[in-house]
Amino acid sequence: MESHFTSGAQRALIEAAAWSTGIDPPELEAPALLMGLLAESECQAAILLAGHGIDSEAVRRRWPALKRRESPGTCANTRIVDFDRPEELRKVLPRFSDELLLALAHVRRRFCQYPRPLMLATEHLLMGLAAIGTEVSVWLHGHGVEASALEADIHRRSGYRSDLAPAQSPEAEPLIDVVSSAEQEAAIGQQAARGRIDHMTSESEQDAASQATRGDMPQPSHLDQSSHTETSVVRILDAAANRAMEGLRVVEDYVRFVLDDRHLTEQLKLLRHDLAAALASVPIAERLAARETQADAGTSLTSAAEQSRPGLAEVLVANFARLHEALRSLEEYGKIYQDELAARVKQIRYRSYTLQRAVEITRSSLERLDYARLYVLVDGGSSEEAFAATVGKLVEAGVPMLQLRDKRLQDRPLLARARLMRKLTAGTRTVFVMNDRPDLAALAAADGVHVGQEELTVKDVRAVVGPKAIIGVSTHSIDQARQAVLDGANYIGVGPTFPSGTKRFEEFPGLELVRAVAEEIRLPAFAIGGINQDNLHKVLEAGARRVAVSGAIANAPDPAAAAKQLMLRLAEASAGVKAAGIGPH
Repeated sequence: MESHFTSGAQRALIEAAAWSTGIDPPELEAPALLMGLLAESECQAAILLAGHGIDSEAVRRRWPALKRRESPGTCANTRIVDFDRPEELRKVLPRFSDELLLALAHVRRRFCQYPRPLMLATEHLLMGLAAIGTEVSVWLHGHGVEASALEADIHRRSGYRSDLAPAQSPEAEPLIDVVSSAEQEAAIGQQAARGRIDHMTSESEQDAASQATRGDMPQPSHLDQSSHTETSVVRILDAAANRAMEGLRVVEDYVRFVLDDRHLTEQLKLLRHDLAAALASVPIAERLAARETQADAGTSLTSAAEQSRPGLAEVLVANFARLHEALRSLEEYGKIYQDELAARVKQIRYRSYTLQRAVEITRSSLERLDYARLYVLVDGGSSEEAFAATVGKLVEAGVPMLQLRDKRLQDRPLLARARLMRKLTAGTRTVFVMNDRPDLAALAAADGVHVGQEELTVKDVRAVVGPKAIIGVSTHSIDQARQAVLDGANYIGVGPTFPSGTKRFEEFPGLELVRAVAEEIRLPAFAIGGINQDNLHKVLEAGARRVAVSGAIANAPDPAAAAKQLMLRLAEASAGVKAAGIGPH
């Protein structure tokens, strides 16, 4: 099916080409396209995104690797010219990523009954991004951007009715088709090894691709004429689909009822729905016709390990493994049945790996930091002796976590303090965390590192300190807290809650953020910022059961006694929560 881009969509694509996450060779990526759509502030997509609270800063926070780079042929608010010449277009746009090819293929199919040439506007591009089950789709869904609603709105605006002849599209300047439909349908899973995309194909190739994609669901593309082969492939897909959905449901139940984590439950539910949408391309009638449970040799095969689960953690591990194995089988045999099915399952498989990490880290961190309700931040003190005296008293008092945070000291004396804190906490239950500096943490053999939103990412810190270290992240919004969970943090700091004497902030998310995190995130979360004996009750009422403090201890006449009093109040609040049967905190 022939399609062109409107002027606004083309400007958005050109702007998107100016953004990159550093992929080599360069590709036009889905997050970059969001930046391009937002740059066209008066276009329909930008208006829709703004209505859901999405702006360029939100996109860059979600994809921090996204950077602007020089892009030939672009100029803000300037009309694009000379694009009737394919060679000029190729100079401006890099090859489209598989994710974008999949999005465009989806849009072509959904609007295949529209008049030719199909004019793709910015809202079509946004709809494609929201529909394909990738990380961008998940993020958009989390902000309330739904592909089905976008599609319905496009139909409404165009006057299209399925029971009537399609309404004529508004007149638009005919622009060159950047990526052919044939490329979109074939590229996913097959074109990754190619260099730059050949942006032009013949009209006959486009017609052939159009015929292959008529209707709501794409048709099988690679099955041969053997009915036995077709039945075997569908039978395998049916069995793998059942295993994947079953495994995913077991995992979701664990996160929902054991962890009581609303954020991760929603992520798993979305993954399950996206998997169901992908599997819809294999008609249930075909699956049932090919199913042969009574004649399946595998039904009588089992092992001792399958008959027993020592505990809840083993159930979780076994069913994530079941999910991943089934998704791989769906992807491989999906390549025979239909390219898009394989591509969508591949993206779902990658997302499931991220969710497994988040779920497992949440589970293990709750276990590892179960007793850690009080987290005390200390500076390097006026001298090593003074520092040692303070730390020694806090360790003796049983403070479960200590963080060395000092912006004054140079690297050498700071490292000396870190090594001293390591010596004082070694062999105790006190966890030693280094602020901001994974390099010094590694040299001092600290238990972990804490970073802010402007410091190194969890990924980069992990590369320095290794897989066993604890990594904490400061969060100042619910979106940052959710992202820290998916990034693999072991705990989060939530705040600032109240004005503090140790750090300045222009805005205070306050108790509202503490309450929001307590309601949906079970990763260990420490409310921080100006918390003391006088206002602790407000923090507890907001749902927090862990706090990080500095001045409340450092300024107390007896720091150890102040720490013990805080720990007692936190322990009482936590015991009350557990007695009430409210999930792990």
